[in-house]
Amino acid sequence: MFVVVGATGNTGSSVVETLLGKKQPVRVVVRSVDKGAGWKAKGAEVAVASLDDVSAMAEAFKGAKGVYLLVPPNYGAEAWLADQRTRMDRAAEAVQKSGVEHVVFLSSIGGHIHGGTGPIRAASYGEYALGCHAKRLTILRPCYFMDNWAPVIGAAKAQGVLPTFMAPQAKIPMISTKDIGRIGAEQLMAGGHGKQIAEMAGPEEYSPDQAASALSRILGKAVMAQHAPLSAVVPTFKSFGFSDEAARLFEEMYRAFSNGAIGYEHPAKLVRGTVTLEDALRTMV
Repeated sequence: MFVVVGATGNTGSSVVETLLGKKQPVRVVVRSVDKGAGWKAKGAEVAVASLDDVSAMAEAFKGAKGVYLLVPPNYGAEAWLADQRTRMDRAAEAVQKSGVEHVVFLSSIGGHIHGGTGPIRAASYGEYALGCHAKRLTILRPCYFMDNWAPVIGAAKAQGVLPTFMAPQAKIPMISTKDIGRIGAEQLMAGGHGKQIAEMAGPEEYSPDQAASALSRILGKAVMAQHAPLSAVVPTFKSFGFSDEAARLFEEMYRAFSNGAIGYEHPAKLVRGTVTLEDALRTMV
């Protein structure tokens, strides 16, 4: 039995789909029964728990061969880093209490860097916290999610612009959440040994200009990447409901990416996905 936390999200749902496609027994952990109904209909077992309840989460993990774990953020939290670290500590405690031996943890590119990386700092802390308790820990470090373009596709459709805080011509590693989930499921089935790190990217690196060109082909209209200054990060994210601290952490992250301060720890060992940016954007559209 494999347990998947975050089965209603993008990466978690891909993990479940991959496992079920391989005829593996799956238990999904959801916050309410209705959220697990769709998975139950597909043959998955459903456990109701949240990271606010360590005992319930530990019970959901019991008996599992492995757990796919992500710790969802509450970007509205005023003290965001402290709040997220508390969530990471609860997750680690649940792992310890359950006795589950293998954890596949969704971290981030730059998870090995301990400062100056914005919200990635929380993922770095999670790697440490889980490393203290999981006998076998597989750390997934994906790069920029292709799915992050979804919220601005509306602007591309309506105005022919693709807003971005990245330099339009800069090629960066991007990956589809479908690939992240597939790779995560494969790591679960492999069983792990000791502490492993799987750093991943899509089939190639892409620029915002390439994303705009792909959308031009998909939408049948001209779309141009529109470079927004980093000074606009905080007001933009606060308009999305992020707390001041969370918004400023994202500014820190974008600045670190633009300075080249965030990258892979083992670039020569990258695990490449198969979903192209154009295919991912077509699905989003």
